[in-house]
Amino acid sequence: MAEPAFRGLYALPSGIDFAHEVVAGFLDRMAGRPPEAMARVTIYANAALTLSELKCAFDLRGPLLLPRLLPVTNLEIPAMLGQAETAPLARRLQLARLVAKLLETRRDLAAGHSIASLARSLSGLMQEMQYEGLSPDALEGIDTGDHARHWQNALAFLRIAARFHLDGPPVDRAARQRLASETLCRDWGQGVNLPGGPVIVVGSTGSHGATRMFMEAVAALPEGAVILPGFDFDQPQAVWDGLDHKAEDHPQARFAPLIAALGRPARWTGTAPPVPARNRLISLALRPAPVTDQWIAEGPRLPDLIPATEGLTLIEADQPGTEAEVIALILRDAAERAERATLIAADGNLIRRVNAALDRWHLRADESAGQPLALTAPGLFLRQVAALFGQPLTIDRLLVLLKHPLSVTGSAAVPANEARRLARDLELELRRNGPAFPDGPCLRDWGSRGDGLRKIWADWLAALLDRITPLAADRAARPLPDRLRDLIALAETLAAGPDGDPQASKLWEEKRGALLRASIDHLSEHAHEGPALGATEFCALLLDEIGQQSVRVDAETTFHLIHIRGPREARIVGRGTVILSGLNEGGWPQPLSPDPWLSRQMRTAAGLPLPERLIGLAAHDFQQAMGLSRVVLTRARRDAEAETIPSRWLNRLTNLMGGLPDRNGPQALAAMRARGDRWLAQAAAVSRPPAILRAAARPSPIPPAPPFRELPVTDVSLLIRDPYAVYAKRVLGLRPLPPLRPEPDASLRGQTLHSIVEAMVASKPAPGTPHADLKAQFLRLTDTVLARDVPWPAARAFWAARMGRIADQICADELARLAEGQPVVVEKRGKVRVPGMDFVLTAQPDRIDLLGDGQVMIYDYKSGKPPSDRQIAAFDKQLILEAAMARRGGFDALGPAEVAGIRYIHLGGEGETQPRAYSPDLETENWDGFVRLIAAYLSGETGFTAMRAPEQMGYAGDYDHLARYGEWSLADAPQVMKVGDGE
Repeated sequence: MAEPAFRGLYALPSGIDFAHEVVAGFLDRMAGRPPEAMARVTIYANAALTLSELKCAFDLRGPLLLPRLLPVTNLEIPAMLGQAETAPLARRLQLARLVAKLLETRRDLAAGHSIASLARSLSGLMQEMQYEGLSPDALEGIDTGDHARHWQNALAFLRIAARFHLDGPPVDRAARQRLASETLCRDWGQGVNLPGGPVIVVGSTGSHGATRMFMEAVAALPEGAVILPGFDFDQPQAVWDGLDHKAEDHPQARFAPLIAALGRPARWTGTAPPVPARNRLISLALRPAPVTDQWIAEGPRLPDLIPATEGLTLIEADQPGTEAEVIALILRDAAERAERATLIAADGNLIRRVNAALDRWHLRADESAGQPLALTAPGLFLRQVAALFGQPLTIDRLLVLLKHPLSVTGSAAVPANEARRLARDLELELRRNGPAFPDGPCLRDWGSRGDGLRKIWADWLAALLDRITPLAADRAARPLPDRLRDLIALAETLAAGPDGDPQASKLWEEKRGALLRASIDHLSEHAHEGPALGATEFCALLLDEIGQQSVRVDAETTFHLIHIRGPREARIVGRGTVILSGLNEGGWPQPLSPDPWLSRQMRTAAGLPLPERLIGLAAHDFQQAMGLSRVVLTRARRDAEAETIPSRWLNRLTNLMGGLPDRNGPQALAAMRARGDRWLAQAAAVSRPPAILRAAARPSPIPPAPPFRELPVTDVSLLIRDPYAVYAKRVLGLRPLPPLRPEPDASLRGQTLHSIVEAMVASKPAPGTPHADLKAQFLRLTDTVLARDVPWPAARAFWAARMGRIADQICADELARLAEGQPVVVEKRGKVRVPGMDFVLTAQPDRIDLLGDGQVMIYDYKSGKPPSDRQIAAFDKQLILEAAMARRGGFDALGPAEVAGIRYIHLGGEGETQPRAYSPDLETENWDGFVRLIAAYLSGETGFTAMRAPEQMGYAGDYDHLARYGEWSLADAPQVMKVGDGE
């Protein structure tokens, strides 16, 4: 019987269910043929998902002998069978070795890129040259005379790398694809080695030279056909003739070389697109620039745009979060109506937002891209272990690992839940007592103060930290296999736990763990090809490699009618509602990645396609999806930084429609937006709480009297400025947790500088000590205290320089003080009971000196700016109240004493000692005022008002979140309310 009658170039328009129409046209042409004729046909598809859709389409036709279904990227010829393909990773690591050598001498060429990213971009460039059939000689003809020095240096290296990578047998997939295409094209053209049956190529746009060559060879076969997806049958021939290399960003530009070689394609089937009028509209909107004259000439010939756009909805949300919520609502609505809906998204962040919003209804979409392996639990765990290398081990880095769900999952000695409890206890210990950089000795000490289980766990962790400490200090480049061995050993030890079995842990379990293990094993297999790497570069390489892998969600956990697809998969979406999301510049299309190796002019001179080719492919995906019957277009007007710019395609569409009033363009656009506004209103209603939540009032609680019986003098200023903070601190007993990552902040600086001068006073220098000797001792004590208390080298250097700058003044003033008297109270606690009240005022002065005349001088060290007399009169009562306590015998070492004055020793600036206004009358006035103040709070007459009198508008307290500051302002009146007593 006759063979099927198809030969040449065919196409299907946008909006057609591509895979099912391909199968329908194929079966129509095979009608009346024997079943075995089907098995002689070979169909090449552009992607695995297209192959899957083709198989589904065949399955819907019932039992059949199927043709061979193969990917078009996997061509093989006999000449290549004796030469095995080399793993792309191995080739990339070889290039990374070259890049590492380059950066040893020319670090400026990195421009902020890691070795891994540079090697990947270089590998991509080599792959492009192989697909296009370019040899290293293509780079020799590039004239760099007018280019910057950077491009000249990059090209010199590139010529070396190209000779290394491109010369020799075809061991790369791109080179083999090109060789296969050239061989088949030559043989078939000569009638040699013809295929044993019909050959069809479907779904490919011929974006690479090798693929395009193969498609041309297939179309020239006696029994060969090429079926193009999303072909614009409405585009005039004049436009086709003008699609050259300067129109790379046009959606149909990839088809122009095929049409020039093979002629205009015929329709594969007679099925019309769902909305032919919309296809005409999109075709005109996306014409290559300049377009205004074409819009003016052809726009009036378009049909009425209201029917053409009835299935279009335009949603312009205020923020990306709102956009995601609306998309999730549309997907949920489709699921409720048992209809198919597909989200097309190029932005991974938007996809994650949509998935989070869908989780509200316990819905999970079938996501073709899957979850990035680097963001899975095992991937994050391995990345966090790798981050230990070359970096000091901080508290937060350690706790992130100890609290990870994969940590300590293979130990019988310490169950996983007990390990989490111990990690929480260790967190509290390290937050409160440090050290800032945990090590083995501190863990052993902490473990020895607990029960047996804690000791087992702490000893195991201490031994692990003993291994981590040298690795954390090692920033030198080391062989890649050694770094991988250290990584795997540490990760497995952490996952196993005390006396645990790494194989019994959960690190390599399930699909995610197995894929991660396979990726690491693959990297280990070829690690010898790579360069020696420092810790930072190794982390970048690890993230780069596992970042290319993804884990598909199990089909059992997804809802079968809602899907999330990438832009390249738009050509196989043929049913239901499709949502084209993130339609902003930088979202879809995504920005072009800068090429560190070749400029645009250099690429053109070498014969490489321009980067805009990727924009054109994205535009083709957009055009195909716009042909479907129900399409939702979404964008956000603002992102986290600024106002966004609409996608160029959306911008063209709205501008064209707005300029066609005779075709009802403005009315159709308004209807699209109105449909979108209805979805926005529904999303807002879903997000709106069921009841109106009133803003909290400015709190002023009155606890049962007395709220406290003791107060340190340092809290008196807080009681004046922010009484609510004293209520939270002294009545409720709340204390802010120290930070997870201690920093050398102002608080630590004050404590450390205090410790230095206190150490000098504790050394008891004699009054007649030579100034030079006292200064030398002061500087020695500075070095000792800083080395003991400040583990940050930079902070030590800055603070040592600060103390060195003021050493002369501090020592001179100290000798003058010793000539007047002797320090008697140094950081010793004192207290005074207030007459008539069940209340004690306490203080721990920095220093009180007993003078020769029997009076005392009260000092306070200030690393910041000392308070002025005005501030002391308003709220900073510490020293004046300490003077009142000394007069009343509040310090045992002194007994009742007359006060000569109050002074501040500035541990900054010039290191000067600054006296402040003092007199017995002033002291009495302040004491009486304090007694009245404390009596008002102790008796329950006054509420603890939040921020009663802050000194500055930008004041931020430790308890603002508890007071719900922000729901009220300083202009609001406080809401006095009695609390406690069971209320």
